Amino acid sequence: MQKSRLLPYILCTLLGAMITQAHAAIKSIDEFTDKLNHFPGYYSFFADNHSGKIYLDVDKFKQPFLLQHSLPYGVGSNDIGLDRGQLGGTYMVQFERFGDKVMLRALNTYYQASSHNAAEQQSVKEAFASSVLHGFKVVAEDNDSVLVDYTPYLLTDVHGVSRTLAARKQGNFSLDSARSAVFMPRSKAFVDNTELEALLTFKGKNPGEYVRQVSADPHVLTVHQHHSLVRLPDSNYTPRKFHPQSGFWSIEHKDYSAPLSESMFVRYIPRHRLAKKDPTQAVSEPVKPIIYYLDPGVPEPVKTALLEGAQWWDEAFVAAGYKNAFQVKMLPAHADPMDIRYNVIQWVHRATRGWSYGASVIDPRTGEIIKGHVTLGSLRVRQDILIAQALAAPFVKGDEVTKNLHAMALDRIRQLSAHEIGHTLGIAHNFSASAKERASVMDYPHPLVGFDGQGKLDITQGYAKGMGDWDKQVVKYGYSDFGASDEAQALAAILADNRAQGLEFISDRDARAQGGAHPTAHLWDNGNDPSAELLRVLDVRKQALSTFGITNLKRGEALSQLEEKLVPLYLFHRFQVESAVKLIGGVDYDYEVRGEQPVKGAQVVPKAQQQQALAAMLATLEVSALQIPESILAILPPKAYGESKTRESVYGRTGLTFDAMALPEVSVNHTLKLLFNSQRLNRISQQGARSPSAFSLDDLLSQTYSHVFDNKEQQVMGKKLAQRVQFLTAKKLADLSISDQVDPEVQAQLRFYLTQLVGDYTQSGLFNDVSKGESAFKQFLSEQVQYFLVSGQWPVNYKAIKTPPGSPI
Repeated sequence: MQKSRLLPYILCTLLGAMITQAHAAIKSIDEFTDKLNHFPGYYSFFADNHSGKIYLDVDKFKQPFLLQHSLPYGVGSNDIGLDRGQLGGTYMVQFERFGDKVMLRALNTYYQASSHNAAEQQSVKEAFASSVLHGFKVVAEDNDSVLVDYTPYLLTDVHGVSRTLAARKQGNFSLDSARSAVFMPRSKAFVDNTELEALLTFKGKNPGEYVRQVSADPHVLTVHQHHSLVRLPDSNYTPRKFHPQSGFWSIEHKDYSAPLSESMFVRYIPRHRLAKKDPTQAVSEPVKPIIYYLDPGVPEPVKTALLEGAQWWDEAFVAAGYKNAFQVKMLPAHADPMDIRYNVIQWVHRATRGWSYGASVIDPRTGEIIKGHVTLGSLRVRQDILIAQALAAPFVKGDEVTKNLHAMALDRIRQLSAHEIGHTLGIAHNFSASAKERASVMDYPHPLVGFDGQGKLDITQGYAKGMGDWDKQVVKYGYSDFGASDEAQALAAILADNRAQGLEFISDRDARAQGGAHPTAHLWDNGNDPSAELLRVLDVRKQALSTFGITNLKRGEALSQLEEKLVPLYLFHRFQVESAVKLIGGVDYDYEVRGEQPVKGAQVVPKAQQQQALAAMLATLEVSALQIPESILAILPPKAYGESKTRESVYGRTGLTFDAMALPEVSVNHTLKLLFNSQRLNRISQQGARSPSAFSLDDLLSQTYSHVFDNKEQQVMGKKLAQRVQFLTAKKLADLSISDQVDPEVQAQLRFYLTQLVGDYTQSGLFNDVSKGESAFKQFLSEQVQYFLVSGQWPVNYKAIKTPPGSPI
């Protein structure tokens, strides 16, 4: 054989021998796992107790399934947002083999092609990136499956704990593998799902305030992370079309094979699978009920309240033609709340009060909800009790039992339970419900309280009970089994019935006070007239402040604890302010679809209604509304030894003593921030230009100017408060007059009123017959504004007092 031919022959022989040896080195799965613990299931796995590793038996390649990440053990801070039971990313994934590697690929489900043309489908797959979440080394194999070491992926920060801590400015943390391990007690395999869990420890530098507040050692945080590998549902589920007035969220993807005459966007509502055993019957039991399981760690009487509130939803399913379709049970002792098979209601503790929320695991192909997961913050109920005690001043003797106040707080817990479960049923917020006699648990409720003729707090209407009319209608849309009837016609009939009942649906973005304009969609409000309700709430607050004092404390409580009870009472009107202000520059509209109803369009709120709202807003700037009664100030000492201020306190500028101007300043800034929102000012300017009969920007500015700067307060403390309002208003107008978010025409009008202020404060004879303090302030403010008008900068350093927390109420 020639030398030139001999070398390739030798190389091929050697390469073949090496491949043979490599294959020989890989053991069979039976041989590799001979002494390991076997957990058979959807994806079977083997546990090596000696090394602490988990080996996954991958016997399904290129077969999509759901991968759900979650956080069974959290950090315990609402501000950080890493709570016990928090769901993380949901991916549709599949295993793919590449030689001695197995890749876990997350499929890009948003971009699709519904065409039966395989080439067209492939072109879409190739156009948009997928994501390989992890690569595994094959450690053993058989003819039909391979074994991979899943441990490295299980011990990675898939939930993004370190990223979240960095984003919240809580320090630089990284995963410490030496202090992380597989958590076998909660690693299990079932027929349709495999559940794997790890204990993960993060070490860090420069831990932030919130980390220090909740950790045993602020430089070391240990949590648990969970992986759920879930079989996709079968194809017997029928998606239901999304409609913007349905009250449901939207699950969307883009179909690149849609005809040119049709939209590429495909939208379904998220919902649980539910069907009647007998669709021909008006009322039927379901084929399989929706069951939610309550966390057994909830204490009484909260546990009973949560169960009762959750069970309200059965009313709505009955209205939709079902019997026993929605059930609530206690979570069995053997069950894991992270197990994908259980819809759960978890009771979550944090260092401070915080949000509750409802999340779901959803099949991205169809919108089918696989698992509902409710998280309820344990301190919310205590905040309601605190507010009730601040209003009622119930402790005349100091040892009274306030069962009625607790009952109102438990009513709120019932409503909260129903609200968050509603989200896990696929239902969105409806912030217009309060305008229709509290028609939905999917609104944010404010306690509807007042005082009776004897001066006692009336809480009998504090929170609504049971399903509202809207809730029943929205469940009809999402869960009705129409049998042989035309579904499209039946759904259209439900929406038409909503309109006939006067039931509006307006959700999150449109209801927010900053920039929002809808006149009926508000958070934490009551009634159908936001302006009238604001004035009523101010009266309730005034009466409660007049009696606030020693009777707000139980016997044995330090007097300094009055501060934390005063704060939510003083700011009791804050949310109704947010509601009333949205009428100013307001626009009334629906989520309309052409051809379904007479076109409403976008109707500017009438001038008279905007005028009433402005009058109510200006009432919050009155000295009489701002001044804290002397009877309160006289008994409010600095913090007692052993206590300290909390995030619920107000931090003023008078050192340890209570600052009598701090809460008024907070309240004024709250009103001014909302009233002079840049988007609102731009809207009012345009509305006034479009019609001479519309509420105009000059209406807003002239009336506010007169109300604030023509104040004739005589009492000394009242004058000081009026001056603070004037300073804050002038500063706000100045900031907006140079803001790039404000239209130039609006900037011009703001500057005009600032110039007028200088003229009014410096005109001849203005300082006659006034006190030196008043003259000094007018000269001071005039100089500040003049300097600003010339230089474009406000000359005096000013930092607003931080507003104590409001939401969640």
